[in-house]
Amino acid sequence: MASVRFTVTPTKAEDLPGLPDTSPEISSRSGTHVRFGSRESVSRSEPPSDASGAVATAAGGGETETPDHGNVEQGDGNSKIASVYINNSHGVDDDDFYDRNLALFEEEMDTRPKVSSLLSRLANYTNLTQGAKEHEEAESIGEKKKASKSPQMGTFMGVYLPCLQNIFGVILFLRLTWVVGTAGVLQGLCIVFICCCCTLLTAISMSAIATNGVVPAGGSYFMISRSLGPEFGGAVGLCFYLGTTFAGAMYILGAIEILLMYIAPDAAIFAAKGLEGEGAAMLNNMRVYGSVCLLLMSLLVFVGVKYVNKLASVFLACVIVSIVSIYVGALVSAFKPPNFPVCMLGNRTINGHDLVDDQCAKTVLLPDEREDANVTLPIAEPNTTVLPTFEPATSSTLMEKTTYLWSRFCQSTELNATCDDYFSANNFSRIKGIPGLGSGIIADNLWSSYLSKGDVVEKSSLSASHGVHSASTQQPYVFADITTSFTLLVGIFFPSVTGIMAGSNRSGDLKDAQRSIPIGTILAILTTSVVYLSSVLLFGACIEGVVLRDKFGDSVKGNLVVGTLAWPTPWVIVVGSFFSTCGAGLQSLTGAPRLLQAIAKDNIIPFLRVFGQGKANGEPTWALLLTALIAELGILIASLDLVAPILTMFFLMCYLFVNLACALQTLLRTPNWRPRFSYYHWTLSFLGMTICLALMFISSWYYAIIAMVIASMIYKYIEYHGAEKEWGDGIRGLSLSAARYALLRLEEGPPHTKNWRPQLLVLLKLDEDAHVKSPRLLTFASQLKAGKGLTIVGTVVPGNFLQSYGEALAAEQTLKLLMDKERVKGFCQCIVAQKAREGISHMIQSSGLGGMKPNTVVMGWPHAWRQSEDPQSWKTFINTVRVTTAAHLALLVPKNISLFPSNSEPCTDGYIDVWWIVHDGGMLMLLPFLLRQHKVWRKCGMRIFTVAQMEDNSIQMKKDLATFLYHLRIEAEVEVVEMHDSDISAYTYERTLMMEQRSQMLRQMRLSKSDRERERVRWSFDDVYLSPKYGGTGVSKARTGNRQAQLVKDRNSMLRLTSIGSDEDDDTDAGERDRAATGDGSSDRHRRVQMTWTKEKASQYRATHSGCSTPEGFRDMLSIRPDHSNVRRMHTAVKLNEVIVNKSHDARVVLLNMPGPPRNTEGDENYMEFLEVLTEGLERVLLVRGGGSEVITIYS
Repeated sequence: MASVRFTVTPTKAEDLPGLPDTSPEISSRSGTHVRFGSRESVSRSEPPSDASGAVATAAGGGETETPDHGNVEQGDGNSKIASVYINNSHGVDDDDFYDRNLALFEEEMDTRPKVSSLLSRLANYTNLTQGAKEHEEAESIGEKKKASKSPQMGTFMGVYLPCLQNIFGVILFLRLTWVVGTAGVLQGLCIVFICCCCTLLTAISMSAIATNGVVPAGGSYFMISRSLGPEFGGAVGLCFYLGTTFAGAMYILGAIEILLMYIAPDAAIFAAKGLEGEGAAMLNNMRVYGSVCLLLMSLLVFVGVKYVNKLASVFLACVIVSIVSIYVGALVSAFKPPNFPVCMLGNRTINGHDLVDDQCAKTVLLPDEREDANVTLPIAEPNTTVLPTFEPATSSTLMEKTTYLWSRFCQSTELNATCDDYFSANNFSRIKGIPGLGSGIIADNLWSSYLSKGDVVEKSSLSASHGVHSASTQQPYVFADITTSFTLLVGIFFPSVTGIMAGSNRSGDLKDAQRSIPIGTILAILTTSVVYLSSVLLFGACIEGVVLRDKFGDSVKGNLVVGTLAWPTPWVIVVGSFFSTCGAGLQSLTGAPRLLQAIAKDNIIPFLRVFGQGKANGEPTWALLLTALIAELGILIASLDLVAPILTMFFLMCYLFVNLACALQTLLRTPNWRPRFSYYHWTLSFLGMTICLALMFISSWYYAIIAMVIASMIYKYIEYHGAEKEWGDGIRGLSLSAARYALLRLEEGPPHTKNWRPQLLVLLKLDEDAHVKSPRLLTFASQLKAGKGLTIVGTVVPGNFLQSYGEALAAEQTLKLLMDKERVKGFCQCIVAQKAREGISHMIQSSGLGGMKPNTVVMGWPHAWRQSEDPQSWKTFINTVRVTTAAHLALLVPKNISLFPSNSEPCTDGYIDVWWIVHDGGMLMLLPFLLRQHKVWRKCGMRIFTVAQMEDNSIQMKKDLATFLYHLRIEAEVEVVEMHDSDISAYTYERTLMMEQRSQMLRQMRLSKSDRERERVRWSFDDVYLSPKYGGTGVSKARTGNRQAQLVKDRNSMLRLTSIGSDEDDDTDAGERDRAATGDGSSDRHRRVQMTWTKEKASQYRATHSGCSTPEGFRDMLSIRPDHSNVRRMHTAVKLNEVIVNKSHDARVVLLNMPGPPRNTEGDENYMEFLEVLTEGLERVLLVRGGGSEVITIYS
């Protein structure tokens, strides 16, 4: 490998050829000149090169190869390293590896960069729009483009004014006077105060979140999703999007209401056919004009958002001018109240539109039509008859004429017509609509006056004689169009305080977002709160109550109520409110699509991906189309009072989760929670969250439930089908704290029997290709658990941890995929160990945490253990049984697991048979009940068999067992099987004899590796020391040949029972001693060199190892007699098997007590044979071994 010699000399930045003066890295620190043999130099400000970190110089031509920088991988998809640091690249500077002061760390420089390079990247961090790709990748891509203009907006222009424009809106001009008149000044102040407190507390929480680190553009969605996780972020983000979209519809409806009622009433397309159809005609006009206005606004937003931003200042100016005119008009009214008379009949308000002849009277005196008189008709005063003025020279007879109001109440113009009772009993009067600030009218407006739909707006302080019949809608009164209540008014008013997120939405344009967002947002909320509270007082102190309760200004001849107070003319308010509502609608149609685009680009909701696309300049075209369609739904509702509570729900839910995020982060004290804004507390956040929740149900409980259901559905969809995102959210911290608390509570005492449920440790075995050998074992575990409790799936990877870590990760991934496929909720645990039995023992000892430890082990039966190429499987099996017994854990061993039904194969009939032979905690009673909770076993019946001996009373046992099951609340058929004493059959004796012969053969033929080596050494030295040359008998070669032939024959016959692998794992004392003495990797040559043999030693070794490797020893093995205890055990197994097969041959599954392994390890092979005989002829068997504690109780 060729080496490159170079020297490093410090050089000033301006000395480097071809380097621009504005380079940010070079201007901040001195560069480094790397001087090669070809005397070419490379600036250290160049991008990092490939893995070598050096620039190769061609041998002959002296040309410098430029490494390809396009292969540097970025993002969080492939590299764990890059996701830790901001914009961390895999390559590093050429001289980073050769820094003399950091040579100790040079091998880890790729994962742990120098502080200087990290700080330079942090200092150059810019606010980027949050999308599907994280900021690190977006910034690395942005480096290739031209440097964008740095944000320069301050607190006033960037946060304060946008918040003012978004908060002030249509409700202030169209509904606040009506809210004050209906609820009264006191309750009106209460409504405004509660809503403003809600937004102020939310703004405090939002400020804490926004100042906890760099806030990229994304607003409330970014803050919630990064604080509470993608599930909550997506759900609340979509709710906020829907709220913003419906807000656009509400603003458009407000603008159309102003247009059709106060600016151009004649522009209505649908005319009312009578008074009854007036409301329907108005709704249809709102739908038509609203749809047209929405189309025009959408086109304007589509053409370019820059036009909307240019118009924003104009719209904001309209809002400010309108509000100022209200305050000036209120002050002027104290000295010169505006003239807006209101006609009253008794205490009922007359619709000003019906004063066609401007006469608020029943009759007027007019000259006879036959006389030519110069008559002037004055406006009627509170008299029944109006006297005209005329010149004396032309005086003539006066006649009493009826007014237009007479014809409306009497259905005739004749004086003798029959009129309405109330009309006949009361007189007309005129009152001032705007008494003025100094009139003291606030005393009448302090209290509420809620009305039902169809009620007449009345002035309670005026005396009136009430008629028998109630007012008819055909009469010219001012009626309430909807039924009002405190809760309704809260829902209608709350949208007027929303819009506090406008500053955070512009965080990418702010010079110092962490300083500007809290100050600007809180100041804007305080300003608007003062305006709203003072407006409530001014409206109550200046405007007559009947005019306040007149929503559409019918009593003042169709003037906008708040406009009657404005100075110098109502048109200031009318025009200003129209343009301000149009501007607010444009802002909503601009912001909502971008919010949807941000959610779509985050890729947390798969079906929204298409809305992340847009025009080449990034404008969200498809998102705008969807926003327009949803806004059209709001416009088709056509009622401002019905749309307002809808968006109230969505905004309240968004604010609720902002408060929740701040409270959680504060209470959990996560290390990353260090907001620069320090004026917050978790109690304030909880108070804000409580107010939000209360307002949701106060304003409209059914809308609140609908909004929560929508959010819950979105949450669940993201949880199950959304893309996996890990943003370090607070919910993860909450889960950690809750888990810690729960685990500590579990440690306080042992679990009660009533709370016992199987916490499974499922032991799976992987083949050479890392595939699970018995996946049906996990299927059975899922059927047993039904998704409840703890499940740990474990496996042992053979090898050394340092070399096999990758295999362990692959095995863990395999287990996770299988768990997802079987829908098992739990954890994986892979242990790397030299021996499987040691790994399983370690897993059983270390699995779980605290009180959440497994109490039941599920493992597979060693299939075909007699013919297995790996006899260690059954040794491992027996060792696991012993370990679980020592750990006091229950053990479940399904035999013939491949025949067990899958989750898609439910059993339509059949029985689950339980053979209760010994009591070991009641596991046999509980397991069938748990299995039947799953759909696969649900239709199976349950039968319990128990065994009675000759001395037992089987009838009484059956009664007692039935009573026991009754108290356990378990339905099952009960049967007691009598086991008669009988002699040991010849079959049992023969079976035991074959078993013991086989065991003896295994013990003698399965030699350890060290034993075979000793045999080889002995044979080789027999040839030397026992030959005639050394004074031997001369027959050693023949005997050695016989022994070799016999050993080869025996080994070939036992090839199916033993292997080299099993010999290596044999735990005999001799094997361990030899491994300790010689090491596992020693060779024959080394052993022969180390051993010093003499004639005496060879003879002694041959005498001690002659054993049964000779044909005579083999014949002795064939003549052994079976052990009496083994014969008795075999007799029990055979008899039980006969009974079980007879009774349960047709059962779907048989649950059976599993006998324990022998205490003497020499009988392990016999133990396996006993279990085999016990379960012979049964299709599906579940061997159950209790953990020694009671798991079921009859008590509640």
